[in-house]
Amino acid sequence: MNAFNFDTKQFDTQQFDALFFGPARAYASLSVDYAEKLAHAQLDATKAYTDTGLAQLRTLMAVKDAEGLKSYMEGQQKVAKDLAERLKGDAEKVVALQQDFVQQSQKLTEENVKQAQATATKATAQK
Repeated sequence: MNAFNFDTKQFDTQQFDALFFGPARAYASLSVDYAEKLAHAQLDATKAYTDTGLAQLRTLMAVKDAEGLKSYMEGQQKVAKDLAERLKGDAEKVVALQQDFVQQSQKLTEENVKQAQATATKATAQK
């Protein structure tokens, strides 16, 4: 048999898919889903911070006297508090996404190991 003749009887594409391509596709899908969720979380946070900053600039531009400036400065405490809470919530959201990704990855790995063991046992039993 030369190098260009390939005996398909010795190559089980289902086993190859089960052992390599299937797990790779599943992990890639999980990774893409995680990246998408993370990107959306970052975009939402960026929009919220941008909107807050622009609103503060508009409020500052509307200041016309000392009383307006005093009111603006007093409002800054609330804005700072709101931003701190938003930042904390955004950080918690990212941590939750990461934890979910790790858990799903571990579950996927465990399933793939079990499937690989079953495939190997089946292949060994057939010989």
